[in-house]
Amino acid sequence: MKLLIFVTGRGTGGDAVTAYNISQALNEQNVETKIVLDPSAPGYYFKKRNVEWLKSPIPAAGGHASSKSRLFKAALKSLKAVFSGSKLIKKEKADGVVGVIGGGVVIGTLSAKLAGVPSVGVVATPTDTKISLKFNPTAILPESPLFNEDIIDTKYDIKKQYSPIKTDVIYGDKEKILSKLPSNYDPNKKSVLFSSGSTLFDDMAKAARKYAEENDDVNIFVIGAPLKEELEEIINHPNIMNLGYINYMADLYDLIDLAIITDDGLTLHETLACEIPVVVVLGVKYGRYHGLSKVFEGAILESNVENISEKVNCALENYEEMYESTKKYSTPIINGSNDLTNFVINHLSK
Repeated sequence: MKLLIFVTGRGTGGDAVTAYNISQALNEQNVETKIVLDPSAPGYYFKKRNVEWLKSPIPAAGGHASSKSRLFKAALKSLKAVFSGSKLIKKEKADGVVGVIGGGVVIGTLSAKLAGVPSVGVVATPTDTKISLKFNPTAILPESPLFNEDIIDTKYDIKKQYSPIKTDVIYGDKEKILSKLPSNYDPNKKSVLFSSGSTLFDDMAKAARKYAEENDDVNIFVIGAPLKEELEEIINHPNIMNLGYINYMADLYDLIDLAIITDDGLTLHETLACEIPVVVVLGVKYGRYHGLSKVFEGAILESNVENISEKVNCALENYEEMYESTKKYSTPIINGSNDLTNFVINHLSK
């Protein structure tokens, strides 16, 4: 079986990682996969892993933050993109399509219909959820507004699904990175991590700075490449250990006690898989809110920049209780890739 995986975005961030993890899990089940990106996408995440990809237009509408005007413009572009996607499916003689989040779902789903092959949508936004449920079986990720709904109107099979992570993330070893840490790291203190993913966003930098100014009894790590140069100055503080963009996340997860991250994505799933309690800083990425504290009840506290110290210290004070809650979600998250792979294979091999 050969499947094309349509992916929205630039092939650099969370959607690309999700698609890559799905692709790898399918490959392990002897399913051939090829990634499809928009021609403008640099695809750095795939390039670093020596993964070649196909090119076909995949307009983006802004996902959770999309406006009516952006959706309308994307819809016009989508008409041409669907025909291009259908041609690509036929040219590659693909047996089916997996659409990954946003435009990847919309274009992948409609292109598959036009090409006469089955598809599965992996959804996380209001628009991709609505489209996928009308046309094909759908895996609903926690960020989707329907994840917590009991009744979902569709004639197709659905699966509420944790985001697929690379399971090797739980096998980190902090001893491997101790020599890489700044000299002010104190093994006798609790350690907290501020992260908005591979990119450091404004409010996450501000939250780290505010916490550092008000607390000096914990190790404070910040990771990610700054979205803007001026963020370097914000996180330039004696109490902050700025690690930048790193390639030893699994080992860092083994070191930290608490993660302060965004209310979305794979990083949150990874930390919970590693049984690390979480404080989410709301609205960091374009004002998005997913309410994942309701999905992972007890393991997550919600915060904003203004009350970051109160919430982080509350989490540290109630650490054991939150830690016990993470255990409820760790195993299901770790099994997420296999669960999703089975869902895809079951529906696309018929």
